[in-house]
Amino acid sequence: MLSKSYTNLLDLASGNFPVMMREKKRLPRVMTVPVDISELDDDQANSVASDVPSSVSQDRIIIVANQLPVKAKRRPDNKGWSFSWDDDSLLLHIKDGLPEEMEVLYVGSLRADIDPGEQDDVSQILLEKFKCVPAFLPPDILSNYYHGFCKQHLWPLFHYMLPFAANHGGRFDRSLWEAYVAANKIFSQKVIEVINPEDDYVWIHDYHLMVLPTFLRRKFIKLRMGFFLHSPFPSSEIYRTLPVREEVLKALLNADLIGFHTFDYARHFLSCCSRILGLEYQSKRGYIGLEYYGRTIGIKIMPVGIHMGQIQSILKLADKEWRVSELRQQFEGKTVLLGVDDMDIFKGVNLKLLAMEQMLKQHPKWQGRAVLVQIANPPRGKGRDLEEIQAEIHESCKRINETFGGPGYEPIVFIDRPITLSERAAYYTVAECLVVTAVRDGMNLRPYEYIVCREGVPGPGSSSKSSGPKKSMLVVSEFIGCSPSLSGAIRINPWNIESTAEALNEAISMADPEKQLRHEKHYKYVSMHDVAYWSRSFFQDLERNCKDHFRRRSWGIGLSFGFRVVALDPNFRKLSIDAIVSSYLRCKSRAIFFDYDGTVIPQATMNKRPSERVLSIINTLCADDKNTVFLVSGRARDSLGDWFSPCARLGIAAEHGYFLRQSANEEWEICGIGNEFGWMQIAEPVMQLYTESTDGSSIEKKESALVWHHRDADPGFGSSQAKEMLDHLESVLANEPVAVKSGQFIVEVKPQGVSKGVVAEKILASMSEKGRQVDFVLCIGDDRSDEDMFEVIGSATSSGILSSSASGFACTVGQKPSKAKYYLDDTSEVIMMLGELAEASDIPGPDMGSSP
Repeated sequence: MLSKSYTNLLDLASGNFPVMMREKKRLPRVMTVPVDISELDDDQANSVASDVPSSVSQDRIIIVANQLPVKAKRRPDNKGWSFSWDDDSLLLHIKDGLPEEMEVLYVGSLRADIDPGEQDDVSQILLEKFKCVPAFLPPDILSNYYHGFCKQHLWPLFHYMLPFAANHGGRFDRSLWEAYVAANKIFSQKVIEVINPEDDYVWIHDYHLMVLPTFLRRKFIKLRMGFFLHSPFPSSEIYRTLPVREEVLKALLNADLIGFHTFDYARHFLSCCSRILGLEYQSKRGYIGLEYYGRTIGIKIMPVGIHMGQIQSILKLADKEWRVSELRQQFEGKTVLLGVDDMDIFKGVNLKLLAMEQMLKQHPKWQGRAVLVQIANPPRGKGRDLEEIQAEIHESCKRINETFGGPGYEPIVFIDRPITLSERAAYYTVAECLVVTAVRDGMNLRPYEYIVCREGVPGPGSSSKSSGPKKSMLVVSEFIGCSPSLSGAIRINPWNIESTAEALNEAISMADPEKQLRHEKHYKYVSMHDVAYWSRSFFQDLERNCKDHFRRRSWGIGLSFGFRVVALDPNFRKLSIDAIVSSYLRCKSRAIFFDYDGTVIPQATMNKRPSERVLSIINTLCADDKNTVFLVSGRARDSLGDWFSPCARLGIAAEHGYFLRQSANEEWEICGIGNEFGWMQIAEPVMQLYTESTDGSSIEKKESALVWHHRDADPGFGSSQAKEMLDHLESVLANEPVAVKSGQFIVEVKPQGVSKGVVAEKILASMSEKGRQVDFVLCIGDDRSDEDMFEVIGSATSSGILSSSASGFACTVGQKPSKAKYYLDDTSEVIMMLGELAEASDIPGPDMGSSP
């Protein structure tokens, strides 16, 4: 049964919503797929595989974002539109870091309301002159998608604001989510119109398009696709409150590389994947990877930079020089602190004003001398919360100026209008300190811009070059993305008004040599880590992460946002029951090894006893004189001996092979090196210590081993404690004849030289010595301990244990990296496969409990 999260989404994900049913003129396609665009809907059967030959030889990248890097303006005669590049758009600067020969195509919406009758002509112009493909969103979808779901749900939530009440943030509205899905669908169709799945890369930007990867992956299974989030990603405690949390996470995991500005944001995302989806990540040689159905999704951590050339060219403008001199005259004799923020509820402008007020109270020497110039860019969203913040800001400005102002002096200069980058650069040039007090912000590039403007323009003839050593000061919130990279800044908690006030005083009171040193350090970092450096690094990681796309076998499974791609190595494939039965019938000396938990019985089941069907199948296999059947498990011998007592001819290797029994009529033999267990008195107190401090963990005491389980503990804490325990046990048991190993939610201490691989090797060798060299071997298990058996099976032919013509079937349960060559999906498939082998034996199983 589908959850409520999928309400109407199967229709939406298939493109079946009214607005998409209108027939529209299509853009010229360059994708060489032998079907009409109308056929390329989200029907999984029509997925475009990557074996379609491409007509384009060079790589191309399609950059997808909510808005195109283009400005649209109605012509004065009201006939048509004029377009120009938006020089402030980050998307426009990305290509500076891409290979010079790479073509860049943009897909996004326009900041203009284009009449439906003009949309086709506008699309043609933008494609031909700007290589832009506009996505036109119907007004109702646009409103509910952008101002609704993006700004009322995602934006507040990603900035740590929970909707505690209907009038505070707003409750989750499923119709807004459906509009978000519909908008992402429209963006996907625009990408599909122009894509070459073989040759193109796709780079998706920001939280507006978080489910777009699923739409594109459904069409092009091997598409090379990256995603970068430009906002914060909240901690799992916050993110888990989102009713569609799984849908969004699973959609993002259809990308090949997911980028974040800071480690904190990436860590929160990985924690959500662990707690919600049960996924674990690995870090190897500096790269972080998340395993998901055979695919490795890369996690990229790198803050975006600024376009150095753009800032420096702005500084050269003649009108800027005139504006700077005007500002110097306006603030002559004053110390200027500057704030440049968008007007929204998370920028902390009101907190900044209160801190300025507090500084003037605490340090009267700055009254009449210190000025805070606060530039407030127009708000991007709307709502009552924003209106309340604006009212508070205006009230604070009025109160501070009335209290501390005087003739020719206003401590707060509030600029509540759009200003050009040139004018902003002029304010940067005259400001002694930039102040950023955002309570939560994805990156915030204002400090980077400020640093470059304070450096001036390098080169001969530059007026700023002769102005002496450069200096700058930054007071920045610790809750913004650029804070970790600005080690010379004074970092503050913006909620602490008093400490922020002291930081402002410290910044403008600091000696010039110290300001110069901090500025030099910042300028070196900002100039080296510009936007080209960022885009180049992201693209290189995307290339590296996708290098095996066309080598691996891939196919899509799942419905709606449960869709994912299973990718496997060409040599790793699903076990064919027909093939194994055929081989089974041909062979005369067979060995069958199987694990228990997770292999013939599900891990999650509470009743661990084998079913009557399992016992019957095993008895039938054992009754065949050509078969040697062994259960190889980590469980204790008493449990296994009791549960499988009806299977008299079944061999059992308990506790990973420490105890071995050929059949129910024979005694248990010890296969370990020794039988001294004094080490347990050392290991058990250590495990007990961790058990007491880790809620949900437990100790399992076996005859030959101790196992610490943390499956029911908090995922993050349990994993952390397991790593710590592993180090602790290895230290205290260094001189003992034991091995300490970690497994799936366990840490185990057992005698050295004991493993399932040793069991398999011993049994196969014994059969060979008795003249029954095995020509068929089946080995099946589900966890890390079973990999030892798979390794032995893989090398048995070369070592002479198996005949050169032997058929070997090493099979793992679940699609995951393994030394086995085959897999089955779950325990039900394992039982079905064993059942087919039992039927092929054509020998009726003995009565339960009877001896053969």
